[in-house]
Amino acid sequence: MVTPVEAMSGLRLGELAPPDRPYVVTNMVMTLDGRAAIDGRAGPIGDEVDRELFHELRTQVDAVLVGAGTVRAENYGRLVEDPDRRARREREGLAPDPVALIATHSGQAALRDQEATLLEPNPETLRALREERGIRSILCEGGPTLNASMLDAGLVDELFLSLAPKLSGGGVEPGIVHGPGLPEALELELVSVYESESSLFLRYRLSGRGS
Repeated sequence: MVTPVEAMSGLRLGELAPPDRPYVVTNMVMTLDGRAAIDGRAGPIGDEVDRELFHELRTQVDAVLVGAGTVRAENYGRLVEDPDRRARREREGLAPDPVALIATHSGQAALRDQEATLLEPNPETLRALREERGIRSILCEGGPTLNASMLDAGLVDELFLSLAPKLSGGGVEPGIVHGPGLPEALELELVSVYESESSLFLRYRLSGRGS
């Protein structure tokens, strides 16, 4: 049986980076009826394996990008606290801590226990992250509004999606992409499937991205 560590090891996402910006993957969890949050939080949707995969994916990237609203709702702290995961990052040729990036328009957001860079994610800021800070791979952890703006700008290369065997119903929370709608539907290619305890963990690549 493949473990979460094995499933998320050796992805080498930085090697897939285009010349002018980092390679960007987004990671989300969703119920079977399409909800990305329950009572305003994604946490209640996933199980222990989902949480393990969530943290292990952070061992594979130079930086983690998250929206200010998600930082507040999920009470974000230090991105990689576990010493074993920090050691795995170093074995992957990465710094022990990923760079923390917060997408915000107000300039008011912060992580607990780790400094973060505030920015408005767009092609220019991602190009600057690549050229000035050497960031070759970014994990975007949403939320849905940030996902929509990143997809609309053509800045997402892959989607990691945890599909939880849960039905919630009701509520007003959006799906994994929320906004006025993309100009056209985007096609994705399935890269891998990992199954555990009736949950599915799907890796998709946007058509024409990566290799």
